[in-house]
Amino acid sequence: MTRNRPFDLPVFYLPYPPRLNPHLEQARTHARIWAKEMGMLDSPAAGGGVVWDEADLERHDYGLLCAYTHPDCPAEALELITDWYVWVFFFDDHFLEAFKRTRDTVGARAYLDRIPLFMPIDIGQTPEPANPVERGLDDLWRRTAPHMNEDWRRRFTVSTVNLLFESLWELANITSDRVANPIEYIAMRRMVGGAPWSANLVEYAVGAEVPSRIAGERPLLVLRDTFSDAVHLRNDLFSYQREVTEEGENANAVLVFERFLGCETRRAADLVNDVLTSRLHQFENTALTEMPVLCADRGLRPDEQTAIALYAKGLQDWQAGGHEWHMRSSRYMNDPAERVLGGPNGLGTSAARVASSALRQHAREPFRPVGPSPLPEFHMPFELRLNPHLEHARRHNIEWAAAVGMTVPDPLRPGSGLWTPHQIEIFDLALCAAGIDPDATPEELETSSDWLAWGTYGDDYYPAVFGRGRSFAAAVEQNRRLSACMPLEPGEVPALGNPLEAGLADLWARTAPGLHPAGRAEFKRAVEKMLESWLWELHQQAQNRVPDPVDYIEMRRHTFGADMTMSLARLTTGRMVPQEVYDSRPVRELESCAVNAACFVNDLFSHRKEVEFEGEFINGVVVAEEFLGCSEEEAMRVVADLISARIEQFELIAGEELPEVVERFDLDDAARASLDAYVEDLRHWVSAILNWHIECGRYRESELRRPSLTSPGLRLPRPHLSLRRRRAGRPSCGAWSRSTPPIRARPPDPGR
Repeated sequence: MTRNRPFDLPVFYLPYPPRLNPHLEQARTHARIWAKEMGMLDSPAAGGGVVWDEADLERHDYGLLCAYTHPDCPAEALELITDWYVWVFFFDDHFLEAFKRTRDTVGARAYLDRIPLFMPIDIGQTPEPANPVERGLDDLWRRTAPHMNEDWRRRFTVSTVNLLFESLWELANITSDRVANPIEYIAMRRMVGGAPWSANLVEYAVGAEVPSRIAGERPLLVLRDTFSDAVHLRNDLFSYQREVTEEGENANAVLVFERFLGCETRRAADLVNDVLTSRLHQFENTALTEMPVLCADRGLRPDEQTAIALYAKGLQDWQAGGHEWHMRSSRYMNDPAERVLGGPNGLGTSAARVASSALRQHAREPFRPVGPSPLPEFHMPFELRLNPHLEHARRHNIEWAAAVGMTVPDPLRPGSGLWTPHQIEIFDLALCAAGIDPDATPEELETSSDWLAWGTYGDDYYPAVFGRGRSFAAAVEQNRRLSACMPLEPGEVPALGNPLEAGLADLWARTAPGLHPAGRAEFKRAVEKMLESWLWELHQQAQNRVPDPVDYIEMRRHTFGADMTMSLARLTTGRMVPQEVYDSRPVRELESCAVNAACFVNDLFSHRKEVEFEGEFINGVVVAEEFLGCSEEEAMRVVADLISARIEQFELIAGEELPEVVERFDLDDAARASLDAYVEDLRHWVSAILNWHIECGRYRESELRRPSLTSPGLRLPRPHLSLRRRRAGRPSCGAWSRSTPPIRARPPDPGR
């Protein structure tokens, strides 16, 4: 360490050279005049003086930031973008002075509630601005919105509202002296840190909007989120000294890693830089391997593909320029005289220093012998209750699996007989369903058990049929066929050619009639997310790639089927709880805590099965082992600690934050009871999944060492294959029966 710094800055991955916009001085001059006109240079601070004066603005040099991050945009666009950044940084410092230092949560919420009023989607009338933040936003929106389409305006409004409103999360943690756990921090920093907001402005700067029809697809979301995470983690490294040691803030990744791993600051800083590097590698991997597939699959026009390329290049320019500005700005822990870090530097050399980290992701040997290792302890306070109709559901589930072809080999049905009758019995998926919904009727428990069997079978089916480079295109076609098995209106489904299609069509016919049309579409999309995540797993497997840690955690909830579970649990409550309650940060985070805990439980139990016997890398223990460079035993302890951290956060939210949500949304007694029941369902869900992993035979060594019993009916389906209609005696999958009772919360696929 030098000059009383808590740590020296690490060597960063810098694959793109920074370039400077020639209109820098014009942007600087305009920003100074604009900030003064908006009243930002004489706004009072809580401890006396002002939030900013002209000297502060000069030192921060946001004109330089924007000239570096947007090197190619014309002068007028650079002026507007610079004004946006002056506004957002002023908001951050003004909010600190007015509400964080004073711990004024009530005043902060009232202050934030007015912000969206100055960003009308239709660019209509706005209230009279009451402070520099409102005045600046009103001016900026009128200058920006007319140039962008409605889809962009909506996306930019959402990211702006997230950026501002989630400041309350930071304020709550400061007030309670609480440091977030790593998973919570990455997700919330993305909301409050502003980089998704910056990504929207990149579209304006490069003059190319992301096509609306694919803006919500995984590759575009990953480009945005990897960009955002890298920007925020870089900022955390540079701002640690100012934020943590001088301002008393605790929303900083270095501090988060210090507390969670119990390591020294230097080690925590290096790990944050490792995550930053991994996110940049993920950006590149997505841009080069996933984006072309999306463009081809959706038939994007040349101009749309050009817009995406310009957008991706704009994000790269921002990364390079943002780093250069952090090295120069007086706002952060740096020394301009030390801009050239130790070791080789220059174009290409920084990439060489960290190339090994990217190569290591692809270098792990499959089928590596592991364990058996004792399971580490973790915090799990939720009690288990089992449904009294368990034995009935067990018998039904075995019969249903045979009826749709999961355990009955048929040479004419690809994928039939992938499981044996013995396997479906020892997998005991009804046991999991019985714990998840202990109060279900016999019919409801049957359907829950069948959803579990279908999801688990699909998770086994995709790597067996399409994995190891067999046919990604066939897997995409299979996804399309499965989607067609879920019609939004009653009617016939396509000819059913394998157990996955037969099973899904039957489950959909039993489930969909109990859902409102809008809820039906929501639930279908949740199932499709799980299907898409199976393609992601195939994509990782084809590259022999250990996933990026953040990408793994975010995709794991989809491979686990969590979105399917959560949406159906909500939809079958009669919508007594308003959607805005489910969309609130505490409820979203409560769900994420439960999902993460359950996923990591599965990772601990399935580690040996997946790594040694199936040659897979998509497991939290493997990800922790590779990322931290630690032993298998240490990686398992880290995963166990993450389970404990998320369960503790779940209880914190349920006990302290949900009552505030109930009060804020003024829920009536019925809605409160429904929300309480939903929270209790999540507890049942987690405890049931843990119990199932302990009791079932899916992960026992004796079963793993059984000779392969894969039937000759398991064959690769081809996109052009003519698939037969269902046989007599198989479950009916035709028009819906309106007499079918609605089912309650469905578990996701807990078994991999």
